[in-house]
Amino acid sequence: MECRTGCAACCIAPSISSPIPGMPAGKPAGVPCVQLDEALGCKLFGLPSRPAVCGGFPALEDVCGDSREEALWLIGELERLTT
Repeated sequence: MECRTGCAACCIAPSISSPIPGMPAGKPAGVPCVQLDEALGCKLFGLPSRPAVCGGFPALEDVCGDSREEALWLIGELERLTT
């Protein structure tokens, strides 16, 4: 599965504990990453400063669902169930 353009659910719904440029303490769940651009694309994509956890998050149907809204809900539920 390919990432959906303009989705960014994986950059919003989960918490990220590793430092992100502009977010040195990481990111809380439900907060958009400061590295998202206006089109919800990652400004760090392909750069060495992109956190490994972000690069290692694969687009999977079980996590991404059939829409951005479903992806936000699914990832949010995974976050709630694992914290």
